[in-house]
Amino acid sequence: MTVSLAHVDRGVYEQLEFRMAMHPSESPEYFVARLLAYCLEYREGIAFSKGVSDPDDPTVSVRDLTGTITTWIEIGLPDAARLHKASKAAPRTVVYTHKDPTVWLRQIAGERIHKVERIECYRLERELIEALVEKLDRRMSFELSITDGDLFLNLANSTITSSIQRISLGA
Repeated sequence: MTVSLAHVDRGVYEQLEFRMAMHPSESPEYFVARLLAYCLEYREGIAFSKGVSDPDDPTVSVRDLTGTITTWIEIGLPDAARLHKASKAAPRTVVYTHKDPTVWLRQIAGERIHKVERIECYRLERELIEALVEKLDRRMSFELSITDGDLFLNLANSTITSSIQRISLGA
């Protein structure tokens, strides 16, 4: 997979080349959300977890040179216990969801979550996820630009424009 990344908001301009496997239990929507989260959070030390073989690890993480997790990244709608663990384990915790978070927000409201006010949560627009799922390919290549919180994804001679919505965890 090749991604030409221009994250203007953070000053990150990279040509990313990596392999990404979709586990049989993983939905295409989750896979695409995981890919986007990796791109949006890209920095030195970022890596995908070993997957379902190690469920205690974050889905995506950023580690410093000592191997310490500096950013714990979750995809979807993690339960309160997982958010609590993540927030205790890393100075920065981020959630990217590709689902409607309404019910999830009610479920985790009032639950014991370490420093919940510091957890960042973003909703990826459904149209973006669906467009990427539709064009999934083993040798996928696209350009992703982020500026002022807006995403511009060029894939297969078409441009998809989207935004990322920040969600409050109610703290």
